[in-house]
Amino acid sequence: MLTGQFMSLLDSFIVNVAAPGLRADLHSSGAGLQLVVAGYTIAYAVLLITGARLGALLGHGRVFLAGLALFTAASLACGLATGTGQLVAFRLAQGSGGAVMLPQVLSLIQRTFTGAARARALGVYAAVLGIGAAAGQVLGGVLVSADLFGWGWRPVFLINVPVGLLMLATGPWLMGVRSEARGGAEQRRAFDLPGLSLLAVVLVLFTVPVVLGREQGWPLWGWSALALCAVLVPVFACYEVLLARRGGRPLVSPLVLRAPGVVPALVRIFCMMAVNAGTMLVLMLHLQSGLGFSALRAGLSVVPMAVAFAVVGTVWRRLPLSWQPRLPAVGFLTAAACFGWLAALMAHGGDGGAAFFVCVVALGAGMSLSYNPVLAGALARVRPGEAADASGLLVTTAQLGMVSGVALFAAVFFENRAGSGGSAESARALVVTCRALAAGMVVGALAGAGRRRRGPAADR
Repeated sequence: MLTGQFMSLLDSFIVNVAAPGLRADLHSSGAGLQLVVAGYTIAYAVLLITGARLGALLGHGRVFLAGLALFTAASLACGLATGTGQLVAFRLAQGSGGAVMLPQVLSLIQRTFTGAARARALGVYAAVLGIGAAAGQVLGGVLVSADLFGWGWRPVFLINVPVGLLMLATGPWLMGVRSEARGGAEQRRAFDLPGLSLLAVVLVLFTVPVVLGREQGWPLWGWSALALCAVLVPVFACYEVLLARRGGRPLVSPLVLRAPGVVPALVRIFCMMAVNAGTMLVLMLHLQSGLGFSALRAGLSVVPMAVAFAVVGTVWRRLPLSWQPRLPAVGFLTAAACFGWLAALMAHGGDGGAAFFVCVVALGAGMSLSYNPVLAGALARVRPGEAADASGLLVTTAQLGMVSGVALFAAVFFENRAGSGGSAESARALVVTCRALAAGMVVGALAGAGRRRRGPAADR
């Protein structure tokens, strides 16, 4: 399941590296190329909560394998596409498969493991999450540079196929799918189709203008969609509350939101994932367009940050129990300080030397502390029966944070990069963006302030 999670995260980033070759080969317009890159993200974000609920109804293992089958087939179709329109459609299908797969991982961790075993499982989950973005940049650079069999950008998609087929062959046996229980008939009848439809509209209205708005110059339709989204959010919330009061099973359970600490955890996860996605993007832009690094070298430059994120995610529970409630705030503030350090290192157009790698390692460690204890604490406070709803909500929040972070921090970077985008102009833009990224981490630190909380270890 973690391999499937890695594949779905990888495909959020790997196409960015292949975009220039893809555009030249398929003669894609700018808008078409945006939809190829963003179509996966849009479908992914919109369907995550639905995927979580389907897992609760039909069995998490079965739904995971169904999503994997769709993801693998769509990856093959993407690799064989002969036109931009085809590739956009197949990317939407690929994102849908990823959205069905990913929520099942957290749900099964929550339902299957307890105590120290759950801690280890969440640690590995976080490690995979941490390296997915960096691996996408590195692997994309390797595959595009290698030009395997003269196929150009196509191996970026086709690499998923053999892995997916192997997982489909072994998955039913490894996961015990045949003995897995399904949701009861009453639970299936209670599927919240109106809530699903309304939430899908809300998420589409949010993700499409956020993903495409900057490249389109923030047109009127984008602002109109965001305004309509703001109107429909309270409508959706009221419907879900009324459904719960009538004894129905809402798509987003109020029981999950009322669990202690869950709402602040959602804010913190949103902030951290927004900053994480924004950091990866602006560093890639600066290292490649400002400093002239190749895609592979730029990707390798951020590997230490991903490794630090992964390592800290697996060991933070070994710290003294009395420290653990304070770890998220420490992580957020450490990351904020690292952005100030990074701005100072890169301000004059250089690459920062060895200090750059020390800085990004500390940054990865801070981000890990700002995410992993928060995720563990939120899951610890949710009952096992609400695991699917909680995992869908947490993963969707993370994805929306990533979408928002890319849009917001890319806009800050490009607004402050003047002229031809040389090293000096790019460095100035990076300095301003680092200040904005630091501010985002400070918001995350403040999100849980002033509230006495037990640490995740105490909840166990």
